[in-house]
Amino acid sequence: MGIKTALVVAVILAITQTASAQAAQQPSRTEQQPSSTQMTVPQAQQPQQQQPGRTRPAEQPRGGEQPQRREPPAEEKTSVTHHSARVGGQTIAYTATAATYIIRAEDGSPKATMFYVAYTKDGVDSSKRPISFVYNGGPGSASLFTHMGMGPKQVVLTADGHGMPAPYSIVDNEDSFLDATDLVFIDAISTGYSRPVPGENPAQFHGIIADANWFADFIYQYINRNQRWLSPKFLIGESYGTTRSAELAGVLQERHEIYLNGIALVSSVAFANWGADDRTEFFLPTYTTSAWYHHLLAPDLENLTIEQVAEKARVFAHGEYAAALEKGDALSPEEYKKIVGDIAHFTALSPKYIEESNLRVSTFRWFRELLRDKRLTVGRLDSRFTGMEADAAGERPTYDPSEASYEGAFVAAFHDYVRRELKWESDMYYTVTANVRPWDQTGNTEVAEVLRAAMTQQTYLKVLVVAGYYDLATPFNGIEQTVTHMHLEPSLRKNISFAYYEGGHMMYIDEKQHHKLHKDVDEFINSSYRH
Repeated sequence: MGIKTALVVAVILAITQTASAQAAQQPSRTEQQPSSTQMTVPQAQQPQQQQPGRTRPAEQPRGGEQPQRREPPAEEKTSVTHHSARVGGQTIAYTATAATYIIRAEDGSPKATMFYVAYTKDGVDSSKRPISFVYNGGPGSASLFTHMGMGPKQVVLTADGHGMPAPYSIVDNEDSFLDATDLVFIDAISTGYSRPVPGENPAQFHGIIADANWFADFIYQYINRNQRWLSPKFLIGESYGTTRSAELAGVLQERHEIYLNGIALVSSVAFANWGADDRTEFFLPTYTTSAWYHHLLAPDLENLTIEQVAEKARVFAHGEYAAALEKGDALSPEEYKKIVGDIAHFTALSPKYIEESNLRVSTFRWFRELLRDKRLTVGRLDSRFTGMEADAAGERPTYDPSEASYEGAFVAAFHDYVRRELKWESDMYYTVTANVRPWDQTGNTEVAEVLRAAMTQQTYLKVLVVAGYYDLATPFNGIEQTVTHMHLEPSLRKNISFAYYEGGHMMYIDEKQHHKLHKDVDEFINSSYRH
């Protein structure tokens, strides 16, 4: 080997060793783990020694492990159209804006695009008009259901909410909230037309805290661009959207100093640290109201109003039933026989089935068992709905007959509406339900504390809980128990109110209940700010 060759080799070795040392110190892009300090974590969800920080949502490695649908490059686009609709007995002229925002990291690099449709009333001072940010839940659900149920146009269903065959149609939504507030319907990242920027790992957007941070950044951007800082501000979330709203109450305040006037929790999750038996107790009152609807209860219960039978079921669930579950195998034979009979009385299930279920009937078994003698299954989102299975002896349903009834009508109506009336031109796939698993549950047991802290610091923040008596996805008694265990000071408890409906998870599919929801939400919004 010559001197020159030896020098070249030495240089190459030196460069290689330096690069290897740097690589050892700097993990590769795919090895980097998100730091909890990269996102705004509400103080209630932080380790006690950690101080609040104001930073961007956590950035995870690019290139997810699972193959993703090929998406176009991130871009902002807007379609503005002008309309009028008959809402609340008056004709309202409004502007509809369908658009995408690019949500960026601290360094300005694009991370995701979020799609929204905003409806703003024409001819008013927008700085004084309320604005509400609306979304569905899942997690993984696009906002088309709330959009076509609460926006200025609605899909046509039967009076009790069943879907009808095509041709589908939409009409003015007399019960839209547009008479009380401007509305912004938002698709969560990975759902609807919202997407991570190509190359970004979708997992960084999928979790309780991360999801709220990205929503908070979208809301900040919308308020800023549209000069809505002075407007009264509201959140309206459905299902998991209620968890998002509770989390957002803290994230918006701590991250962007955005204070809220009110939050409507529609079909709320029981976002608190509950055990298995607690949840068993939460479901029993809805088992009772559902059996009442299907005329299966004994006369002493069946002859009551829905409000009365629900109250009796609550008292039993958190009294004798809770005590029996707590006692467990220590129940005497006499106590065991009595509690079995009482559970049968409140659920219309056979004593034998209750015994075989160890006093704890899971919802998926209940869907099949309640009307098994009629070869029918009961709906999860709305227990008024019934369906059929190939195997009438099965233990679990293969589908939800309530969702199956109206989902096709909602999806078809939205696709036509967004193109035909809102003039949104895109070949992108509209993801109605996205696979966002695994969903990072970090902080899930402290979400109620996040809401309590926000209500305590924003002393004028009001909450309306909207609950359906026939909702087995988010039973009404779960959020009742969450609220009564939030440890709010007495002076603040009056800021939470409840409204109940003889409907299911999406009570607005029922014509009569939709009227009531409109009245309740409008009154809530109008009472939550100075006119």
